[in-house]
Amino acid sequence: MIGRREFITLIGGAAATWPVAARAQQRKPMRRVGVLMPFAANDPQVQIRNAAFLQGLQQLGWTVGDNIQVDYRWSGGNEDDTRKYAVELVALAPDVIFTSGSAAVGPLQRVTRTLPIVFAATPDPVGAGFVDSLARPGGNITGFAAYEYGLGAKWLELLKQIAPSVMRVAVLRDPTITAGIGLWGAILSVSPAFGVELRPIDVRDAGEIERALTAFSHSPNGGLILTGSAMAIAHRDLIIALAARHQLPAVYYEPYFAAAGGLIAYGPDVPEQYRVAAGYVDRILRGEKPADLPVQAPTKYRLAINLKTARALGLEVPPTLLARADEVIE
Repeated sequence: MIGRREFITLIGGAAATWPVAARAQQRKPMRRVGVLMPFAANDPQVQIRNAAFLQGLQQLGWTVGDNIQVDYRWSGGNEDDTRKYAVELVALAPDVIFTSGSAAVGPLQRVTRTLPIVFAATPDPVGAGFVDSLARPGGNITGFAAYEYGLGAKWLELLKQIAPSVMRVAVLRDPTITAGIGLWGAILSVSPAFGVELRPIDVRDAGEIERALTAFSHSPNGGLILTGSAMAIAHRDLIIALAARHQLPAVYYEPYFAAAGGLIAYGPDVPEQYRVAAGYVDRILRGEKPADLPVQAPTKYRLAINLKTARALGLEVPPTLLARADEVIE
């Protein structure tokens, strides 16, 4: 039988532990996600993508600051910073890293072969050596492919449709990434069928882009194709402005370029890729392995045409092309 003093002591001791127990029940386990982006943090288009990623996480029950912590690194397209931040993020030992594009996936792969990585908007991950195959990635990396190199033929076809007089095409690419090399090769392989001469132009440096496009524009019947890369995003305003200044019909690899003043653009909905990539991050956080999650390719591509830019270039957009457009900017 417990005496009065012992009873009071027992109750007092239990009461002292109640707040601790209550706090323990309220405290949720915090998971950690690293994000490496080879873009500038203040880029509006990049923030649209990031917002789509966070929305995707929230729809699956993950709220930043509540049950998930997100550590960001933005390299602004600088290769040295991308490599440095890849090392930093891996050292933080997050549960999974989310990234985008070959320029970031490559450095991450060189740093870790075990920490789970999910990518979005990355061309030809098999050819780049990031995964063994689309169906069976086989390692610690999986995600969502941007497009196949064969899309380059479509870009050249669209350029000839909207500007039939084009005989010379400058192909702007980043030669330091697999996608830049692969897309150039794919476009080069079909150029004889379209009767055009190609010239590669690197997009690593703003001065180099301006000098090369200015020199290219001195000969008639020129046009250009901008292929995808982090550097293309970083220099997009300059490239669109140069195309307008030198009266060069241009095709871009992502729809928003048309809204920004580009003539015509054809490619996947990248913000949607970021949103669905959150689903793979969620599945890994819940215990699945990247090796078991197949790489997915885009199922829908969007065609955008800027009629104001077409008029400025003196081009008449074929009605058949207009009818196929998902977005027409007046």
